Amino acid sequence: MRSPRALPLPLHVDTRRSLFWIPRRSQYSLIILTGVGVSILFLAASYAEWTSHILSHPFHDPFRGPPPHHQEPWMRPERNVWQERAQTVKAAFRSAYASYERTAYPHDELTPMSNHHSDNLNGWGATLMDGIDTMILMQLDDLVEGALVHVSKLKLDRNTNVQFFETVIRYLGGLLSAYALTRNTIYLTHADELGMRLLPIFNTTSGLPPFSVNMHTGTGGMGWMGPLSILSEFASCQMEYRYLAHLTGRPEYVQTVDYITKFLHENTEHGGLFPLLFATSDGAPSSDRFSIGAQADSAYEYLLKEWLMTGKTEPHFLEMYLKSADAIIENMLYVSPSRHLLYVTDVLRPSLRPVHDFQHLSCFLSGLFALGAATIPDVDPRHAWAAEGLGHTCWITYADTVTGLGPEMMVFPQNGTKWVDELAAWEQRGRQGVIPGVNEATPVTEGESTEYRVVDSRYLLRPETIESFYIMWRTTGESKWRDRGWALFEGIENHAMLGTAYASLADVRRIPAPHTDELPSFFFAETLKYAYLLFTDEELVPLSQWVFNTEAHPIPIFTWSETEKRLFNIRTPQGNKNSTLLRHLP
Repeated sequence: MRSPRALPLPLHVDTRRSLFWIPRRSQYSLIILTGVGVSILFLAASYAEWTSHILSHPFHDPFRGPPPHHQEPWMRPERNVWQERAQTVKAAFRSAYASYERTAYPHDELTPMSNHHSDNLNGWGATLMDGIDTMILMQLDDLVEGALVHVSKLKLDRNTNVQFFETVIRYLGGLLSAYALTRNTIYLTHADELGMRLLPIFNTTSGLPPFSVNMHTGTGGMGWMGPLSILSEFASCQMEYRYLAHLTGRPEYVQTVDYITKFLHENTEHGGLFPLLFATSDGAPSSDRFSIGAQADSAYEYLLKEWLMTGKTEPHFLEMYLKSADAIIENMLYVSPSRHLLYVTDVLRPSLRPVHDFQHLSCFLSGLFALGAATIPDVDPRHAWAAEGLGHTCWITYADTVTGLGPEMMVFPQNGTKWVDELAAWEQRGRQGVIPGVNEATPVTEGESTEYRVVDSRYLLRPETIESFYIMWRTTGESKWRDRGWALFEGIENHAMLGTAYASLADVRRIPAPHTDELPSFFFAETLKYAYLLFTDEELVPLSQWVFNTEAHPIPIFTWSETEKRLFNIRTPQGNKNSTLLRHLP
């Protein structure tokens, strides 16, 4: 694939709303918006402003290198080893995708034990749609060509209900990323249509979307939680819709999802935590706990990433993220008594009493803290410490098992101590010894206690741990994260491989490990992508230029033009860096 720098500039024609965006090589772009019976002609921001990201940020830029106090990994003798490992991941993707294509396409996912398929994600070919940008980054050009044909024939006007959350992060995110990496307008045209067809789901009395929406009628539908909206599901669409607005000029995209940010701000508890569930009818909170795992994770993730995505120009996202990060650090991080493992637990609402569980899903938090520590000026050093400690604990939960793969959920029956209390005691001792929770506990040997009890022993081919390893590697330059990522991938190769495909494990504590009949699309979109990026010496997706959505679809960093700010009612500070949060919320 050619880099975006070599691709022609796009001509986007939205026939449903007659929006023509015609960039040309002059100082200014002409944007013509035609409504019903009304034509508005206005002068946009400079062409250089609009295209500054695309022309200067190709996805195949060389890695600038880790911090200077680390030796550059590619200067070590084992450089070719990492190139070979990246190629091994690429071969794994091709093999597993060939199995899907041979047995399950055009359905959503392969069921590898029964050699059949499932259609739990709309029946639109989720494995293909979720994996397009991975194909592009791996330069699997033949697969990309086939995927483009599939997308061009995809019909979205169907009288059927689709899950809003999964459709946004997998399909919409995948289409937007594919467009950003190739500039092929087929992806953008379908992304725009998909965004418009999903948008009526917000037409509720509270403004919160229910579980699903009919793609033809726009009618919302309840899901497994009934009349409740789930935090992670309604608060993980802002990145996708805001970038789509930047590409299409549609103000309704920004205005709709910015209401979600305002809702979160108005429903913050304990300084930065959000309840897991809200009544769809009136927005009233309706849950008994706070979590960073299931039903919550990406809502917190998107606060930081929205700030990064628009070039750090909208401080209210950063302010909300920092408040949430502080609340998590103060209330949800604990250290086990003997191995001193740092973990994040659910806490009850409103008492904040810890449950002392630890979910695989929560392992994304290490990478999120690392990303914040690397991008936020003068940030609290606890963010970097937490990133290190949580990343190590996630690694330990893998290394402690005979398969080298981590279980879905654990509990710490001996509870442990709140991390901030351990830090306070360490400060009183004059910071003697290692930072609490940031030690290098070693994997257990036979007969030793892990200090946690596995309550769900499945490994679902999830990406959160290797995602954090990737971000830790890119932000710190420490090669141990690469080594741990390779050990993780070897566990997948040794125990999750099933024929030419892969399957989730029913129990990571047994050899041979029993499988379950599923190969999720996120294995292609996230797990293999992060593994490939971790082992590739070149930084194919520079973190200074791209931001990953929660399904690992990279979105380019951009800044709003003055025209967009007026059109979308984007309020950015004018010289006052201490402006309040509320001043910038719509």
